[in-house]
Amino acid sequence: MVLVTGASGLLGGGIARSFARAGAAVVVHCNRGVERAREVAEEIGRAGGEALVVAADLAEERECRRLVAEAAGWRGRLDSLVNNAGVQPVQALDGMTADDWRRLYDANVTSAFCCTQAAAGIMAGQDGGGSVTHIASIEGHQPAVGHAHYSAAKAALIMFARAAAVEYGGRGVRVNSVSPGLIGHPSLASDWPEGVERWGRAAPLGRLGRPEDVGAACVFLASDAAGWITGTDLVVDGGVSARNTW
Repeated sequence: MVLVTGASGLLGGGIARSFARAGAAVVVHCNRGVERAREVAEEIGRAGGEALVVAADLAEERECRRLVAEAAGWRGRLDSLVNNAGVQPVQALDGMTADDWRRLYDANVTSAFCCTQAAAGIMAGQDGGGSVTHIASIEGHQPAVGHAHYSAAKAALIMFARAAAVEYGGRGVRVNSVSPGLIGHPSLASDWPEGVERWGRAAPLGRLGRPEDVGAACVFLASDAAGWITGTDLVVDGGVSARNTW
């Protein structure tokens, strides 16, 4: 059974569907996007899978712990947690306030810390342990203009995965991160045509990412096929990071 946070969004929904196609029961977390989360769960159900929608405000530590406990209680165990929930505002560093910084950091990193800590406590006590995957970003390796707080937060997630892997490995819990590149959505080409064009030229595989590309990586890291993989960052970006930047 897997818990995917932020699963009412495009990427989180794609991750949830990928796990369902692989045969997992999925807890679809949302905050305010309850109707979208229900649509994801209903789609999983129509395809023959099992899904449960749980709403929680991950800005609150107690809500993180309630979410994890409720997810584990649904099927009596928790095999995988995917920390996907987060925000990605664009804001110049000049003029950014400490409150702006804290809000983004809490949404992207502190929530993952709280959910991971709660999940690891459950996974360590069950047969087979468990797997935690943080959704980071290639911006955790290379920053973008207007994303100073976001890039720093994603870099923190990558290092948090490594640190948690060291501390939880002996208890049977593996922790990794996935760093996606640019994921397409229906209006991206019209909203940011020059960016999409640049990406297409730069990416060796010549296309934008799809939610299922990231979902497949998460399913792999949660599976027995990745049983000896922990503390690593899996970059899923169509090869764009392989390009020289000068």
